[in-house]
Amino acid sequence: MKLAFCGLGLMGTAMVKRLLAAGHQVNVWNRSPAKAEALVALGARACSTPQEAATDVDGVLLCLLDAKAVQEVVFGDSGVVHAPSVAWVVDHSSIAPAITQHVAQKLHQQKHAQWLDAPVSGGVAGTEQGTLTIMVGGDAQALQHATPAMLAYAARITHMGASGTGQTAKLCNQTIVAATLNAIAEALSLARAAGMDASKLPEALQGGWADSKLLPLFTPRMLQAQHHIVGALDTMLKDIDSALDLAKQTRTPTALAATVQQNLRQASALGLGASEISALICLSHPDSLPSFQAQA
Repeated sequence: MKLAFCGLGLMGTAMVKRLLAAGHQVNVWNRSPAKAEALVALGARACSTPQEAATDVDGVLLCLLDAKAVQEVVFGDSGVVHAPSVAWVVDHSSIAPAITQHVAQKLHQQKHAQWLDAPVSGGVAGTEQGTLTIMVGGDAQALQHATPAMLAYAARITHMGASGTGQTAKLCNQTIVAATLNAIAEALSLARAAGMDASKLPEALQGGWADSKLLPLFTPRMLQAQHHIVGALDTMLKDIDSALDLAKQTRTPTALAATVQQNLRQASALGLGASEISALICLSHPDSLPSFQAQA
């Protein structure tokens, strides 16, 4: 397939590498052109605008920071919408379901193109290994056309329903992940305070009800801040803010998520927003604060 890809953060760059390795032709665009250089060396074609990238391709893929960036890249001057023809756009960004529905309707009105909200779970490591989980909202037929591209970096693609349901599923995912990481941070702090070697918890709890993919991954990262981060704390706060907004709209009680939101906000106020979400441990183990502040 011939594809356009806009947004070359860590996740987007890893996705493009997988697409190229799978034999797809990829036009790439990024606000900072230097980020495309390594991909050009692998066979990608660098473009000066999203419009240029989206010209004469089978479909467009986005992986951007927030809703403002998505709308600017698609509808702004020299945006994707100005390409001669656009069949479908897959958005791997995490944005509010209501905004997704608005963008999908606007794109269809202007270009008769289909918008697929397709946020992911699994992080950069999952992308590099081709094991991402993708939750998709939008037209089923458009998803069939886009699936061969996404299978370059995903192991599971689930059609959740109409436009916006992929983003809703992502908010549910983030609600569970953030709550679990809060619990892990508190458990590790409790173990430390009681004089136990907290690093032994993942082994001790393996196979039990407290086990999870997150426990062995984040325990060492919480016990010692890492130079290479896996997901910034402020990014998770953005998603939990969106989850609480949706809860308010739907009148859904979310007491636990509200507590998690305040913990994330407190950590951000301590200067940990750019640090990894593992920095949550600083709230219950303040001695960890300097190492995570240095990480940011």
